[in-house]
Amino acid sequence: MTQQQLAQAVGIRFQQIQKYESGANRISASRLWDLARALDMPISFFFEGLGAGKDGQGATDDGLLQNKETMDLIRAYYGLDEGPRRRLLDLAKALSGSEPRS
Repeated sequence: MTQQQLAQAVGIRFQQIQKYESGANRISASRLWDLARALDMPISFFFEGLGAGKDGQGATDDGLLQNKETMDLIRAYYGLDEGPRRRLLDLAKALSGSEPRS
């Protein structure tokens, strides 16, 4: 599904989808619900991997998403075309040791 098709399905402009994707704008709960319906996905899809933490308050990112550098990196990452974006992700995984080397 293209950004344009998704935007039409939820009744917004595709530029707003781009802002959501890049992290420039936050997604409200009602918009998240609309997106889940348009994508024919359960709302829980957007929260996979976010289990409860030790305090039962849910998973914590240790404040990483509150860091300006993190958000700048995310915006730059999603500003790339798909090919370079995948290569950058592969490089980051290799450098961090989060992916087994072949």
